[in-house]
Amino acid sequence: MGARGPVPNREDDLARPRSRKGSDEQSVTKGELKPVKIPNADRNWHPIAQKLWDSLKTSGQADFYQNSDWAFAFSLCEDLSYYKKAGKRSGQMLQTIYSAFERLLVTEGDRRRVRIELTEPVPEQDSAAVVAIADYKKELGIAE
Repeated sequence: MGARGPVPNREDDLARPRSRKGSDEQSVTKGELKPVKIPNADRNWHPIAQKLWDSLKTSGQADFYQNSDWAFAFSLCEDLSYYKKAGKRSGQMLQTIYSAFERLLVTEGDRRRVRIELTEPVPEQDSAAVVAIADYKKELGIAE
């Protein structure tokens, strides 16, 4: 889990990169990604748990999830569904469930605390060669 405290600013909002601010840069230990199979939601879950599950599958942080993350998310949605359906609810149980969701980096604040930022996809642009050829064709009066 990431650091506590206020949510850090996005990298784009900083005057200079964090690496130049004298912060300690920690090395990263890397492993190999394994193929992922996302389980189906339980049809008996509370609608809010189902909606959260569906949103996890289409959110950007899902790019980082492995099978163990999906199993953990499944368990949390099961717990959330049980909580939402319960007649008597415990504030402590809800806080525990929400704290566990932080580990899955569900909200933007959770992701920024561990320095993960999701960005807009870069639109595909034609390469310089394709643009140059199109310009030559236009100059020569060749229809495309």
